[in-house]
Parts: sequence; structure tokens; C-alpha cells
Amino acid sequence: MELGEGPAYDPGSGALFWFDILGKTLCELDVESGQLKKHALPFLGSVIAVVDAGRQMIASDQGLFLRDGATGKLSPYATIEDKPANRSNDGRMHPSGAMWIGTMSRKAQNGAGAIYHVAGTTVTKIFDAVSIPNGICFSPDGSVGYFNDSKVNHMMQVTVDPSTGLPTGAPTVLIDQSQRQGVIDGSVVDLEGTIWNANWDGGAIDRYSPEGQHIARYAVPVRRPTCPAFFGANLDRLAFTSCWEGLSDAERAEDKLAGVTFDLGISVKGKPEPRFKL
Repeated sequence: MELGEGPAYDPGSGALFWFDILGKTLCELDVESGQLKKHALPFLGSVIAVVDAGRQMIASDQGLFLRDGATGKLSPYATIEDKPANRSNDGRMHPSGAMWIGTMSRKAQNGAGAIYHVAGTTVTKIFDAVSIPNGICFSPDGSVGYFNDSKVNHMMQVTVDPSTGLPTGAPTVLIDQSQRQGVIDGSVVDLEGTIWNANWDGGAIDRYSPEGQHIARYAVPVRRPTCPAFFGANLDRLAFTSCWEGLSDAERAEDKLAGVTFDLGISVKGKPEPRFKL
């Protein structure tokens, strides 16, 4: 797929979901059986969250939609922003049951996007003038939020109200990767509070301490991994999506597995994603 993104695991059904954003497709893998289903979408979906045993919430370029897991029926839920030139990008659930979702220009224009906090049907802009929002994730207790603008290549941290998921302070730089190979892309936080980050264009998954210290780098067989997620019965496996968006024909020929979704193949201490509270 050209732009694999937004992996998320549903422990209740044992399904790992992810998107082919530009292909308008939601992928659903039954982890135990290995059966893969592909669901066509009428929009550019990028983030999925479990609501309950039968429903999911999807963030897209057309807003937020409730999805019936059995029938695939989509019902409009809320508008994210009124900017037709934008689309949704990275996002993740806060422990409070609120979602943070980033938007960006379809042409990745500087400063055209933002990051929003969604609690029920209330949508609040919390960070403005973002170019490519990525890496949204939270500490296990919900008191710290992380995000980045991939054009700046800084991972930011900000204090957050654990009960609401709203920021309570100003963001500060946690990791400056502007002088290192690759771009800080999607992230997820494990039970120990360490951050697992996809190094886009760096061909790796990086692990950082909550203080921003680099713990480990795991080389992957694609140049552009995009986002990780914990999965499996014990949440002890790490999946990650990848893409070939922006690669030339020659680069794609060299990067033969670009666009595939992978299992990193190591044991991790993952935590479940919170459910979206309607």
C-alpha cells in the first residue's frame, strides 16, 4: 500500500486494524487465523479506535464516523475541522477516553494543519500551525502527551490532565532528531512508559525512555516505517505499518517490501488502547 498508517489492535475481537490512507481502505487482520479482510472506505481514513464490542470510531478527511463492525456501515459522528484542503493524519486515544487527532494539508503545506482533542462530540483545537502531525501518544497514567511535526523533526512533550486529556502546559522539545538520519513518525508508549517510534526514512524502530534518552534501535526491512502498535493476546508483540509514498520508481524497486505491515519480532510490554467514550 502506498501509505500504510494508523495500526490499532482490538483485544476483544483479536483483530489488528490499519489503513491504506490514499487507497481508501481499512485492513483487518484476524491475528490468530491470519485471515486478512480489506474494507473499502468512501474517504481517507487514518485513525481507528474501539468504541465497544460492536463498533469503532474512524477519523478521516470527512470527519469522524462510527463504524458498525459487523456490517461496515458508517454513520457521521462529528466534524473535525472545516478545511476541505486538509485530511486527518496521526492520532491516538488518551486514557480518559478522549482522542487526539492531527490534520494536515493534502499537499503537506507548511503550518496548514492542527491537533484536536475530541471528547464525545466536542472538538477542541489544542495545537495550531502544524504541518505533518505525527507521534501522538501518552504516558501510561495519561499525565504526559507526546506529538511531533515531522517537518520540524522534534518530538514534543506536554503535561496533560489525566481526567480529560486536555493539555495543562506548553509543549517542550523532548527529542531533537533534526541532526540524525530519518524522521520521527508514529509512536506508541508501553507499560514501562518507554516510547516506540517509527523512524521514517531511517529504516528503523527506535525506543526512547520517558526522559528522551535513546534506548535501542531495531533495523527494519523497509525505508519508511510509519507507525507502531502493540498486538497479540498478551499485547507482547509490536506491529508497524510502512509506505512507499514519495519514492521514485528506482527507490521502490530497491525497497521491495515498502507498504507492507510487519511484526517487529521481539517481545514487548504493550498496553491496550483506551476505548473511545461517546
